[in-house]
Amino acid sequence: MPCSGIQKPFRIGVAVLTHGHVNGILNRAHDGDIEIVGIAEADRALAERLLNRYKLPLSLLYSSLDEMIEKAKPEAVTAFASTYDHLAVVKACAPRGIHVMVEKPLAVSLEHAKQIQQLAAKNSIYVLTNYETTWYGSNLELNELFIESQPFGAIRKMVIHDGHEGPKEIGVGNEFLTWLTDPVKNGGGALMDFGCYGANLSTWLMKGKRPLSVMAITQQIKPAVYPLVDDEATIVVTYPKAQTIIQASWNWPFGRKDIEVYAVRGYAIADRQGSRVKSKANEPEEIIAAPALEKPYNDPFAYLAAVVRGEIKVQPTDLSSLENNMIVMEILEAAKKSAKEGKVIPLK
Repeated sequence: MPCSGIQKPFRIGVAVLTHGHVNGILNRAHDGDIEIVGIAEADRALAERLLNRYKLPLSLLYSSLDEMIEKAKPEAVTAFASTYDHLAVVKACAPRGIHVMVEKPLAVSLEHAKQIQQLAAKNSIYVLTNYETTWYGSNLELNELFIESQPFGAIRKMVIHDGHEGPKEIGVGNEFLTWLTDPVKNGGGALMDFGCYGANLSTWLMKGKRPLSVMAITQQIKPAVYPLVDDEATIVVTYPKAQTIIQASWNWPFGRKDIEVYAVRGYAIADRQGSRVKSKANEPEEIIAAPALEKPYNDPFAYLAAVVRGEIKVQPTDLSSLENNMIVMEILEAAKKSAKEGKVIPLK
């Protein structure tokens, strides 16, 4: 008989395979702590290609999400569909009591986000949002400096850079590129794709405070490549005594995800590798390597399992939380409106 102390693998269902980040869950399929019990994908050629690549049986494949949920009975579903389809995934899962993790951002619009929020509340499920930057070890330093002990005092300014050379330029798959550059399916271009990272981190570091206003400028620097959506965006988020500048771009010379945080008595500049911290004018920056995060805080799927099984509690201010990401959606919605109308948008 198995030892009673050994927990069974966490049962995960995968909703759609068209998001390039799906490789993250497929790459975890043989690790032992999780078990992919079903995959819902209507494009059989795409599904066969990916399942063969990761040595997964075709018996996992279902043509619809409803069929997958009913037959595979996952504990949670991870969505790798277009952002527009996040709402449909939650609509399918919530009434069945199935928890959901979506790839960033939470939704294609604030209206979709509000519907997701209502479904989550009505059916008592978790809806988490996964960002690559959530799992950076350098966040521990930011947490200590600006959230926990706050030796540098109150935050005054954040400058957050996210993006890459462009999705076509870096060679994302056609099934991903098709909806990522569609203003309906993605809700925009670089503003949605990478502006959400900055809004998420800013909301976290401001301890869940809603901003006073949002202003944004978008451009099409490469209209021949991206004729339907913006490829360059700058968003200014204003708080009572602080400001965040989010620079989201499909025009960086190379990929970047880094953040500068300036407070009353010092600053930190952090990315995946670690932090550069400075607290005195006449002393050099201190270089702090990013530490390894402990499980389940080092991986989105281990985190999802721990949340669903009640091993950890999601706080409203957490990077993955629904509360944080509702504010993210407010910021993104206001940014799109500001860019269109050419004016500052106050948040009521």
